[in-house]
Amino acid sequence: MRSDREGKSVTVDEAISHIPDRSRVYVAQGSGCPFGLLEEIDKRRDRFERLEFVSAFLLQRPAPVDHLGQPFRWLTLQPTGAIRDVLDHPDLGIVPGRYSDLDGICAPEGPLPADVVVCQVSPPNAKGDCSLGTGVGGHVSLLKQAPLAIGQINQQMPYVHGEGECRIENFDFLVEIDEPLSELAPATIDPISEAIAQHISPFIPNGSTLQFGIGAVPDAVLSSLRNRVQLGLHGGMINDACVELIECGAIDNLHKGCDEGVSIAAEIMGTRRLYDWVDHNPRVRLARGAYTHGIAGMSLVRNFVALQSTVEMALDGSANSEFVSGRFISGPGGAPDFAFGASIATGGRSIMAMPSTAASGSVSRIVRRLADGAPTTLSSYLADVVVTEYGAVELRGKTLEQRIELLASIAHPDHQASLVE
Repeated sequence: MRSDREGKSVTVDEAISHIPDRSRVYVAQGSGCPFGLLEEIDKRRDRFERLEFVSAFLLQRPAPVDHLGQPFRWLTLQPTGAIRDVLDHPDLGIVPGRYSDLDGICAPEGPLPADVVVCQVSPPNAKGDCSLGTGVGGHVSLLKQAPLAIGQINQQMPYVHGEGECRIENFDFLVEIDEPLSELAPATIDPISEAIAQHISPFIPNGSTLQFGIGAVPDAVLSSLRNRVQLGLHGGMINDACVELIECGAIDNLHKGCDEGVSIAAEIMGTRRLYDWVDHNPRVRLARGAYTHGIAGMSLVRNFVALQSTVEMALDGSANSEFVSGRFISGPGGAPDFAFGASIATGGRSIMAMPSTAASGSVSRIVRRLADGAPTTLSSYLADVVVTEYGAVELRGKTLEQRIELLASIAHPDHQASLVE
């Protein structure tokens, strides 16, 4: 990060006055999103003829989204439910992109260079030391590169070790806005998720290094691993389910081949209990997405197990994780990164887990071909282990004909015949 900025504490009004009209603003994602600062920008929207925001995963709705075209434009690399009702708005754009490339896309030489970066920051100590807190992956590099950096000091933001550790001189302006961090509640684990977790368990032996996504299936899997030993953590996020595994000793990070003794992630998303737990916790370190999701980082990891979910999988093993009923609901996020990373990591496995059906059982999530208009989030050559509540199959090294038979065998019985006829 740059250390030649002013690090000046100013009023909200003064900080916003330095944002150039018609500029592009990169917004920190997840629980590190500066919603309070964005609300203040929205209140002063009459100062701008045009202002474009770029963000990734959002846990809640930012105020400027309610004034698209008046004068705001919002570009998202990962649509979420918080903005799903405006995805068809002409001033809302979806930018396909891998998580590992977030900072590259908005770098000075990238296709969407950021003029401004806004993010949250923990309260500085007397020496000026602070931290980006719970969100690092997408914007830590941009703090060094963007012409203007504004930090929202939030008394509720924990100090988290890693690449997000910074000083006030890494920011041009700092404003004080205290607000609760956005939370991600643990998912409700239902019988189907538990059944899927049981089928996944044999693929996570002692000594595995885990990566996982958001939802009931990952939470069910993590809950089933309390009796494992010598596990590691290297991935996109740390959530509440990780805390118990670390505290009970199942995750010790001593056998993953890198970052010994430390859980590595790009984001922390969960409840207030989790945010308090990571505060000044030496067993947790956040890093930029190019390391957590990039080949350079994952190639160092031993026995890497990437656990992900998807919307639908075609019989050739290709997967769509972004598109449902004719519209986008998400972006590729870290899915392509981790699926490929698992394929090159020593002893790596990529596990794609999903309920066999959607829409109360009327729609099979294993399909003959991906839906019309749907992107191929993961190509067929990345398919490895696929799991539903009806079992687990291994697709790597299998022919297309063999894949049809294997995938049909773990589809819901009501839909199996239509897949192979």
